[in-house]
Amino acid sequence: MADLPTHTIVFEILTRLPAKDVGRSKSVCKQWYALLSTQDFVKIHCSRSVVSSNQRVLLIDDLTCSVRPIISNNNDYGPSSTVTFPFHHQNNDVSILSHLNGLLCVCLNHTYELLLWNPTTTAFKRLSTPDSHGFYINNLDAIGLYVDADDDYKVLHIKRRSGVLGVYVYSREVDSWRNIPFITRQEYLSPHFNWSAGTFCGGTLYFTVCECWIGGTNVVICFDVNSEQFKEISFPPVPSNGMVQGVLVNVKNVFHMFASTGMFEMTIDLWTLQGDYWIKVLSCPPIPPISLSLWCDITHYVTNGNWFVMTKLGKLFTIEMDMKPFECFYHVSWFRGFKGAVFVQTIVSPSI
Repeated sequence: MADLPTHTIVFEILTRLPAKDVGRSKSVCKQWYALLSTQDFVKIHCSRSVVSSNQRVLLIDDLTCSVRPIISNNNDYGPSSTVTFPFHHQNNDVSILSHLNGLLCVCLNHTYELLLWNPTTTAFKRLSTPDSHGFYINNLDAIGLYVDADDDYKVLHIKRRSGVLGVYVYSREVDSWRNIPFITRQEYLSPHFNWSAGTFCGGTLYFTVCECWIGGTNVVICFDVNSEQFKEISFPPVPSNGMVQGVLVNVKNVFHMFASTGMFEMTIDLWTLQGDYWIKVLSCPPIPPISLSLWCDITHYVTNGNWFVMTKLGKLFTIEMDMKPFECFYHVSWFRGFKGAVFVQTIVSPSI
């Protein structure tokens, strides 16, 4: 250690600090401010921050926005701290659409504007432009946030307007939108199909596209973020004689789907994608009847080998997993009465 330059030692220590402590450290001196502002520092700090102990739950209702830690010992939420939105809003009309490495892509429902927001640093960036880019319509559009091979954070915006589909990519590096081609089946443009938010894993964004009828068509659309090519793959082979819901998740950079099926009793299977084929990882016993309103409220996360199904009020039930424990697992969710997401605290900036 005595042979290491002081700069290297300081760099290694600071990249292990919590995100909020890094922000405070910027005021120590000009040299530290310059060091902590470099893209190399932000990238390494982010890679060391994406751990289960750094997960937080953000919940928004009509009156408050709060952040809570996840306590793995009792599998519940910790004490909440109030968050003040740094941008103008009306009655907390903020929807969370996607998240990655501490950044949230959100929509202001009264103006339809898209923003990138880091709730830890409070920094944000408006993505709307005078030429009508960066405006989101719920139930018609889909959003995915990702990082390409050049470490450029980007937003993929799939827009359905009167039977016409447009696909646009926003680049944080160049701060602009551009159109890219997308050829898909015409029926997927119909409002009878629901597009999920994008889940980023291994250089690909994944979306579920599900027909809004029992026994309807369900597929996964894959977007290679470097070649910018799309392809379609099938859903896992689950029964289609009831409600079908697929929740896409990234577990340690391996793509998974929680597929739930049924009507009066829901069966949930965990699948992983290998190439273009699904492999079943586990099945849980049928879940006792759950009201539709509560079923729409749940979200999930995994830590210490267990899978927890949560509601806005806390833990609903636990499923013990007979497999290698996951470090962390989270995805964007919509709660009835609450809007929320599970995210990690980082210093990644929404703008360059």
